[in-house]
Amino acid sequence: MKEEQAIAYWRENISLIIRYLIIWFVASYGCGILFVDALNKIHFFGFKMGFWFAQQGSIFIFLALLVMYARSMNKLDKKYDVHE
Repeated sequence: MKEEQAIAYWRENISLIIRYLIIWFVASYGCGILFVDALNKIHFFGFKMGFWFAQQGSIFIFLALLVMYARSMNKLDKKYDVHE
């Protein structure tokens, strides 16, 4: 891989990581702490949504982000011809 391609690959990789970290932060900190009062007005399976999000919802989002990141990296690897 040429140096220009390696730099572009790394930039796209860092961009993906930053985007997914922002989503993770909003889901875990935002929905679990900052927006909990607004979310508690909604009930989900008998629990207040803010409580549910802080306990289980952020974990489900984190797992979904892991799958999405793996798929995004596979596409990025194929784009730059560094796939396995």
